[in-house]
Amino acid sequence: MRNPTTYLLAGIGAAILLFSSAFIVNESQTAIVLNLGKVVRSDLKPGLHFKVPFVEQVRKFDRRLLTLDDNPERYLTVEKKDVEVDFFVKWRIKDVTAYYRATSGGNEEAAAQRLTPIVKNTLRNDINQFTLQKLVSDERTELARRLLKPINVGAATLGIEVVDIRIKRINFPKDAKIREEVLNRMRSERKQVANALKAEGFAESERIRAEAERESLVLLADAQREAQKVRGEGDAEVARISAAAYSQDADFYAFYRSLEAYKASFADGKSTMVVDPDSEFLKYFGGGKR
Repeated sequence: MRNPTTYLLAGIGAAILLFSSAFIVNESQTAIVLNLGKVVRSDLKPGLHFKVPFVEQVRKFDRRLLTLDDNPERYLTVEKKDVEVDFFVKWRIKDVTAYYRATSGGNEEAAAQRLTPIVKNTLRNDINQFTLQKLVSDERTELARRLLKPINVGAATLGIEVVDIRIKRINFPKDAKIREEVLNRMRSERKQVANALKAEGFAESERIRAEAERESLVLLADAQREAQKVRGEGDAEVARISAAAYSQDADFYAFYRSLEAYKASFADGKSTMVVDPDSEFLKYFGGGKR
């Protein structure tokens, strides 16, 4: 009959072998299995996996998006203007075997050090084709989009995929004269825009003023025409009434007209008139013949 201690030791040994051979890959990880330093299995999915105890080793890597945020770099535009570009890169492991071999056993810091010059050199080549005006405008978004393909060509040798590159800031170096040149150009452009708007506003005001004057002249002419029409109708009505009154009593009408003439002649109260006493004009004063 075997000693119970033997069974206990056997059970402990089996447990050690089991725990030594089993390993878990988390959701945020990927892994490779090494046999005497050689990659025998790679890109292991999340879950429970097994390896040969004491012979095979497991290396796990973060498969989430990682950020490369290096110091700003100085570049030259197509006009040889000096600019300082601050950017960051989002990347992840695409080929874990290539990543392990190219980055000193999967060292993230080593990966960043090797990826940085790839990004900077590509960025330099593209910025050299841009004018300063395009670079500081919305076209820098187009620049970032164009950078992805050539950057990933170089990053593929590291087993890395760059999924995004963003330009945070574009500054002008403090020791460069370009800052004042850009400010002067911006002032000139804003002044041109302001002058153009001012000219458009003046032209529009002149158009509105001319239109208003034309409409006022048309309204005034219509009013004068209407007034003359009403005045003519009134004069005609006066003449008709006068003619009707004259036909009824010619003497009274003549007397009334004479009174109106007297009233008009002496309206100011200071008039002096020298006439013949027998004048027809004074006949209603008793001095003239009727």
